[in-house]
Amino acid sequence: MKIPLYFLGRLQFFLFGFHWVRTKGTQASVDEAPILVVAPHTSFFDPIIGFMTGLPGSLNRIENSKWPIFGTLVNFLQPVYVSRKDPNSRLNTIKEIKRRCQPNSGWPQIVIFPEGTCTNRSCLISFKGGAFYPGVPVQPIAMRYLNKPDTFTWTWDGPGAFSLLWLTMCNFDNKLELEFLPVYKPSQAEIDDPKLFANNVRAVIANALNLPVTDHTYEDCRLMEQARAKGLPLVAGIVEFQKILNKLGLKLETLQEQLDRFAEIAQSEGYVTIDDLAKYLNVSVSPALEEMFALYDRDGTNKIDFREYVIGCSLVAETANGEETLELAFRMFGGDKGYITSEDLTRILGSSFEMKKEECETLFKLVDKDESGQITFDGFREYAKKKPEYAQLFMTYQKQAAPQQTNGGHSIGNGNGMSKKSE
Repeated sequence: MKIPLYFLGRLQFFLFGFHWVRTKGTQASVDEAPILVVAPHTSFFDPIIGFMTGLPGSLNRIENSKWPIFGTLVNFLQPVYVSRKDPNSRLNTIKEIKRRCQPNSGWPQIVIFPEGTCTNRSCLISFKGGAFYPGVPVQPIAMRYLNKPDTFTWTWDGPGAFSLLWLTMCNFDNKLELEFLPVYKPSQAEIDDPKLFANNVRAVIANALNLPVTDHTYEDCRLMEQARAKGLPLVAGIVEFQKILNKLGLKLETLQEQLDRFAEIAQSEGYVTIDDLAKYLNVSVSPALEEMFALYDRDGTNKIDFREYVIGCSLVAETANGEETLELAFRMFGGDKGYITSEDLTRILGSSFEMKKEECETLFKLVDKDESGQITFDGFREYAKKKPEYAQLFMTYQKQAAPQQTNGGHSIGNGNGMSKKSE
């Protein structure tokens, strides 16, 4: 069955203009390297590698099985299908790859594009771990499309699939080169750490292609797509997810929630200005707000991008948003009696942040959801947790106010919600 399948698939790509594929190096056997690792992943034309490597198995998105003709060819090759919507898919995929890589398993080699998504070939993004969890030797393969202009690259923000297919078929001849690099045998350290294994193999391919590497991942693409859906520029979603995960331990779901909040605030072409932040928090621009804004604005450009916002939320706002801080803030606004009134809020915000009465009343109504005329601690905490920037703003104000209190300035509360002069 493989012979007619090979000729059918190769004929398909021949009609697409791939008349001859140049190869360098020698493909290893399944015993030498059960897994073929290919990069960069650029186009929907990349599956041609399957017909150039003896129809190995592959790691494929479940969506690819639904493509006309191509999907049927893929199904015949018994791929390991991946569903990005199934939370158990990742674990099941790793188990299946390990099973197929066992000695004398009878399975053919598996070809994997470890980047997990198409890129524009200007660099290699982070490799996912699927090809490296089994801890077996892999053969890196460098893939090069040589035509100018480039009619192959299919990315999130570019020509659609049918446009690229038409333009590619208009070429007289489409030149593609595959370079089979030496088999990479993992050390014990790499077997124990699949991430190290993946990074080192990526470096080998990057060196062969003379390309840089970056810590961007497929998760960045998902955030870019979400940013576009929220009306933000695509680049707003780029945070170098792998670095954020390694340094802050933030998962994709947390970043997606923060992107929703960022989209609420950002009114300035994908960035947050101090006026945007003031409007979002329903406060006036004050020295305390300016100081807090500077904690987020790490590069001093007077605007906050999404990456700065994520880091700021993790290192600044979330750490300040503890129970003790919220209780202190509640008491500051007159909550010692068990609730805060509109008058309490207006008096403190007016003196502390120079807010107008109308602004204070608007903020009070947002927090007082049941319209009882009183804000309880539970309601205060719920609103503060939804907008953690408030806790940091309060702490910043406290720090600024401390010298004034020490030197005979105004205190911010006396237990009854009333301001008074220091004795």
